Amino acid sequence: MKFTCERSVLLKEIAIAQEIISSKNAISILSNIYIEADNDTLSIKATDLKVNFETKVPVTVIESGSATVFGDKFLGILNAIPDGELEFEQSDAKITIRPTAKKVRFQLKSIVSEKFPEFPTPNLDRLFEMPVKSFKDMIQQTLFAVSDDETRYYMTGVFFEKKGDSLIMVATDGRRLAYIKKEAGPEIQEFPGIIIPPKILHIIMRRAGDEGLITIAVTEKILYVRFGSYNLSSVLIDGTFPNYNRVIPESQSYSFSVSRTEMLDALKRVSILVEQKSHRVYLGIAPGTLSIYSEESDIGTAAEEIPCKYEGEEVAIALNYRYIEEPFKVIDDKEVSIHFTDINKAITINPEPERDFFHIVMPMQP
Repeated sequence: MKFTCERSVLLKEIAIAQEIISSKNAISILSNIYIEADNDTLSIKATDLKVNFETKVPVTVIESGSATVFGDKFLGILNAIPDGELEFEQSDAKITIRPTAKKVRFQLKSIVSEKFPEFPTPNLDRLFEMPVKSFKDMIQQTLFAVSDDETRYYMTGVFFEKKGDSLIMVATDGRRLAYIKKEAGPEIQEFPGIIIPPKILHIIMRRAGDEGLITIAVTEKILYVRFGSYNLSSVLIDGTFPNYNRVIPESQSYSFSVSRTEMLDALKRVSILVEQKSHRVYLGIAPGTLSIYSEESDIGTAAEEIPCKYEGEEVAIALNYRYIEEPFKVIDDKEVSIHFTDINKAITINPEPERDFFHIVMPMQP
């Protein structure tokens, strides 16, 4: 195998491939990136056996062939050399990399490409498309709320289902819940709810643009995604997601609204003196004023008041400040409303005016 290409073209794709790889053992095939040069195209693949990645880039192929190369050092070499043309040549079990702009040569040992795992292929009958921006919106509003408790593995991913004419994503860690719904046409086939591991969703968020469509296929065990020149697939989490509808309040008696940026700024300042095990802050709600304050500790206390729109009796609710801060960060509206019934029942965080998503947070003990 022998080909030439521009460093800048290759660097981005190898960086994404290296994100997939979980093994750092140089002699493991799973630490290697598969490359195949043919017809002036370089195919690139990487896998950790749960998430698979594939893309293609234009190159000038002098001699067709395929190989695998240790991803960590391959990326290190590309990062270390300046932009310009690179020459890659495979001979026996070695790959030689030469940048034309520098008198330097790198040699990496290779593992035969036949040992690289085969990727599953999607059922073309199950494919559907939606705007990539809408899919990214769904991920952004839910991904932060997944659980990191491996004993409750069924909560460590994002639930995704088609219900009627809607696509729904939900995430929960048992103390909070994030929900978003997007309209979906009848041409999208019904599919049972699946639990998507976070890794593939993080990659989509970082690497997909906001224009165009994303192609998705769902099976019982695998999620397939295609956008731009990228093909991704991921093994799904096998488990039963909690019945999220039981958590959603049917109605709530009171609500107040605040400026999103003022709330975030106040939380940032007050959290400096929040007890770091509990992360507890108090929201003191009164007509016209919202007080955000920490509890008394050996270190001290912090409190701040901001304007709010509220009509009702004064009340104080104890909450994990991170559980308020994280939804406020992913909401891009100027105003946010918080709905509640009493200090011991769930609160609901909505954009103002309400849209297709919301966040539910359980209060803490005062």
